[in-house]
Amino acid sequence: MELTQIFTIAAKEFRDRMRNRWVLAVALVFTVFSLVIAYFGGAQQGAVGFRSIEFTIASLVSLVIYLIPLIALLLGFDAIVGERERGSLDLLLSLPITRLELLLGKYLGLAAALALSTLAGFGMVAVLLSRQMSWASMYHYFGFMLSSVLLGLAFLSLAVLLSVLARDRTRASGLAIATWFFFVLVFDLLLLGVLVGSGGRFGGESFALLLLLNPADVFRILNVFSLEDVRTLYGLATVVPPAMGSPLKMGGAMLVWIAVPLALAHWRFKP
Repeated sequence: MELTQIFTIAAKEFRDRMRNRWVLAVALVFTVFSLVIAYFGGAQQGAVGFRSIEFTIASLVSLVIYLIPLIALLLGFDAIVGERERGSLDLLLSLPITRLELLLGKYLGLAAALALSTLAGFGMVAVLLSRQMSWASMYHYFGFMLSSVLLGLAFLSLAVLLSVLARDRTRASGLAIATWFFFVLVFDLLLLGVLVGSGGRFGGESFALLLLLNPADVFRILNVFSLEDVRTLYGLATVVPPAMGSPLKMGGAMLVWIAVPLALAHWRFKP
C-alpha cells in the first residue's frame, strides 16, 4: 500500500469539495444553528442569551445527532458508485493503484472536508462565546467538537460501505436516507418499545450494551456523561452504567464504528 497514492486521491477529493464551496456551506450551517441554539435555546423559559455550557452542549447534542449523520451520508454515498456510473472507476483501477488505496483515498479526502467544516462551524461559535465561557467550559466544548467529528466520520464510513454495496446512485441515496432514519429515528424507538413492553425487566447492562450498536447513541453517551447537569437533563444515568461513561471507552467504541464499515467496504470492494 502506497501512502503517496492514497494522499493524492484524498487531496483531489478534498479540493473538489473546496472548489464547490461545500465546506463553506456546511460550516455556515453549523455556525448559524449553533449560535441560534446558544442564544435563543432558553427562549421558551423566558431567557435569551448564553446560559451555561451544560445547557448549550445539551441543546447542540440534539442538533448534531440529526444534522451531522445526514450530511456525512449525503457526502459519501456516491464515493464509489458515482465513479462506477460515470465510467471512471475502471479507468482509475487501470492505473497503478490498488482498490484499498482508492477506497482509503476517497474516504480520507471526504473525511478531511467533513472534519474541517465541522471544526470551522463549531469553532467559530467557540470564538464568539469565548468571553462568556471559563477554561473548564471551553475544555468540555472542545471535547464536544471532537466527538462531533468522530460521529461524522462513523457515518461517513457507513456511507462509503453503502456506496460499495449499491449498484447505482439512486439505490445508494435511498440506502443512505434509510440508514439515517434507522439510526437517528427508529433505533431508539425500538429499544424504548422493548423496554416499555417488558415492563422495565429488560434493562441494565444489556440495554446499555445495545446502545453501542448505534453510533448516534455512543455520541450521546459520550457527551451526556461528561457533565453532571447534562446527564441529569437527559436521564440516561438510570439506564446506562457509570462504567460506560468513560470518554476513552466511548471514544474507542466510536473508532470501532469508523473502522468496521471501512473494513467491510474493503472486503466487498475486492475483485
